[in-house]
Amino acid sequence: MAELLRTRALTFGYQRRALTAPIELVLHSGEIVVVLGPNGSGKSTLFRTLLGIVPPIAGDVRWSGRLLAHYSRRELSGCVAWVPQTPGAAFEFTVEQYVMLGRLGRLPVGASPGRADRTAVARAIERLGLERLRSRALSRMSGGERQLAAVARALAQEASTLMLDEPTTSLDFGNQGRVLDVLASLAGDGLGIVYSTHDPNHALRAGTRALVYLPAGAVAFGAVEELVEPATLSRVYGVPVDGARTRDGRLVLALAPVARAAPFAAVSRAGSCE
Repeated sequence: MAELLRTRALTFGYQRRALTAPIELVLHSGEIVVVLGPNGSGKSTLFRTLLGIVPPIAGDVRWSGRLLAHYSRRELSGCVAWVPQTPGAAFEFTVEQYVMLGRLGRLPVGASPGRADRTAVARAIERLGLERLRSRALSRMSGGERQLAAVARALAQEASTLMLDEPTTSLDFGNQGRVLDVLASLAGDGLGIVYSTHDPNHALRAGTRALVYLPAGAVAFGAVEELVEPATLSRVYGVPVDGARTRDGRLVLALAPVARAAPFAAVSRAGSCE
């Protein structure tokens, strides 16, 4: 498997204040790295650092063995395609027009899309099962359909890695499953995938390795089945987490039941309102 991304002693944050301990992360083709941690722990800031939007405090980021600082924005677009948490468009794009935006990084300034661009767009739309919606405006699509269109846009970029910030946020149960299945399928085709989520079950369903933000700025990186488990997650989120196995042996995680308070004792007549 080709190595797509590696960080070495990477610290990141703002105003020289590191959000976590140094991070050692590696992604190979066909792998899915899932990032887990509480709100405000720095998951989105990590992504911005990996994309070169926020400079690292220390350490380095390498895409395909080459330092991030040595890439132009156009060159980096061949390494990684970005899907933000709430993808959208400033204009009333159709799906086809929106997915074509993924080709802009490969076009010379002022050039119009050519045959190769139209082919890449058609292939991405077909890959995400959006053929019947290709002429529909994004505003007339469900949240799940728009999320799939955003993944198609990233796929049309023909980068070797897809990076997604909470791709299942605000989606219903069925669309969450569809998006995760698409990511697993794309990894099966050899792409590298990095995505963040607030649901550890999503990591178990579509994840190879996990980067987990622990208390006090500590981090852990390793196999999903080793890190995404009740004891570790109880530390991460500061609440008891339970796990159970399905009939086929899959682990399912949930918050531990809330302890029920004892019933109120009957109020004595002396203290009643009667």
